[in-house]
Amino acid sequence: MSEQEIAFRSDGLTLQGRLSVPAGERKHPAVIILHGFGSHMDAGNVRQPAAMLQKLGYATLRFDMRGCGESEGERGNLICLEQVEDTKAAVTFLLNDPRIDPARIAVMGSSFGAAVAVYTTATDPRVAAVISASGWGHGERKFKGQHSEPGSYDRFVKMLDEAKQYAAQTGQKKMVPRYEIVPIPAGLRTHVIDKSIQTFTADTAQSMFDFRPEDVVERIAPRPALFLHSSSDSVTPVEQSMAMWSKAGQPAELHLFADTDHFMFAEENVRPRNVVADWLGRFFPVRA
Repeated sequence: MSEQEIAFRSDGLTLQGRLSVPAGERKHPAVIILHGFGSHMDAGNVRQPAAMLQKLGYATLRFDMRGCGESEGERGNLICLEQVEDTKAAVTFLLNDPRIDPARIAVMGSSFGAAVAVYTTATDPRVAAVISASGWGHGERKFKGQHSEPGSYDRFVKMLDEAKQYAAQTGQKKMVPRYEIVPIPAGLRTHVIDKSIQTFTADTAQSMFDFRPEDVVERIAPRPALFLHSSSDSVTPVEQSMAMWSKAGQPAELHLFADTDHFMFAEENVRPRNVVADWLGRFFPVRA
């Protein structure tokens, strides 16, 4: 099954993506796969699950959010609710493809993409199911967990306040290095692949701070939701997925994994892939 280059519009911007649809005359279920923070559609935790889903017989769509990768938009200015709109535009794109079953479109994401996937599904009834990997549901609490070193969180909040003052005084956006927003241990930074964004507007950090998919997750039910997280995630605290799962209505599942970390679909542990395949077979099978 080969992928074709596609493009679609979101808020007047052209977003670039890759679409794969199985052969055959019947309409196919589809999964939209979202990339993480400042990444793009060629990241390992996008390409690898896309390949797995294609082998299972699903259509897949992966794309670059606005301002990321090959898509149009202000570089490094990643606003959570705008990414939700981009994902909804991707749903609309698939609904206009006669090869896709319009009642069977799911969204899957990792990390930042997982948060966007959950929020999108909760606020768009056209989405039939959601898979969240290493995601987060409460921006403020997430940042407190990520900036756990003494004084780190206070410096982060001070940066947000100073950025607001800077914008008010100059009319310009303050730029912030990637790892001052989301700290990542040095050993995991190889997963931040080439062409990922390294400097972001402070508005990006403020948007993430204010974003709370946890508040709307209960609206997903009775559509199925799957939450995956490393039991010792060194980037996003595991309590984020636990809290979303606890507030989600049924059917919702939570799986925690040892021997893997934040970028679980770009790592060697096959257990997360096996759990996804099993869950899809039960809640979102290739043949309805």
